[in-house]
Amino acid sequence: MFQVGAPRTAFGGIFQTAELIFNVAVRDIRKNHGNAIMGLFLTMMQSIVMVIFFWVMLTVLKMRNSAVRGDFLLYSMTGIFMYMTHVKAIRAVAASEGPTSAMMKHAPMNTIVSIGGQALAALYQQVLSICVILFVYHTCFKEITIDKPVGAAAMLVLAWYSGLGIGMIFKAATPWSPNFFSVLNTVYTRVDVIASGKMFLANATPTWLLSWFWWNPLFHIIDQQRGFVFLNYNPHYSNWLYPIWLSTALIIVGMMVDTFTRKYASVSWSAGK
Repeated sequence: MFQVGAPRTAFGGIFQTAELIFNVAVRDIRKNHGNAIMGLFLTMMQSIVMVIFFWVMLTVLKMRNSAVRGDFLLYSMTGIFMYMTHVKAIRAVAASEGPTSAMMKHAPMNTIVSIGGQALAALYQQVLSICVILFVYHTCFKEITIDKPVGAAAMLVLAWYSGLGIGMIFKAATPWSPNFFSVLNTVYTRVDVIASGKMFLANATPTWLLSWFWWNPLFHIIDQQRGFVFLNYNPHYSNWLYPIWLSTALIIVGMMVDTFTRKYASVSWSAGK
């Protein structure tokens, strides 16, 4: 994983960093569970349980009529998959190894490589899990059709990217007050269950209520995702550019704060906590 000597060219440096990120991602995946198949199964079960809960809740509340015309279970999956990818990215980045970690004692290793590796591992697990779930549902239960698969895949990556931006803020701020920002991270992910808008259609929601959700990048991503997946749905109250600009700004701010934090990082920070 770690090689002696610095790369002689800029391209060599980029390639070495990419290789390090890949190796960190592999290490993170293997660290979570020794059995790769069982690890994938557990990731799949988290999404499946949420889809079933979402389906049962909307059926009991008789909210199925407010869903988009088409496969109702696929409608549920579009919201759950985006939410899970977003949350997994936040948790992976926020929990990535910091400057006081033992891994940082190795010369080529740095926090950017750690963040990139763990974020890539989260994306890999989610993409593989989603592909398996959709394949099983398509072949064993009901044939599904995605209107614009490229756009739908782009929204999945954007959900991960937005999670990367928010996770960077939590990671950079956590060393200053670990307990507070750990609780804040949990509160945000719980609030996002409702604030993400995966339980309703933006086009069918009153304007006064949309103002409570418009700030959330995941709300825009899920609504745009449904526009790409379903032929007869055209989003009017969301924009995919907003999550891109907001997430990019959060990543830049997070990296600046993280750089500042590294200057004062110490193993003894949490000694009295």
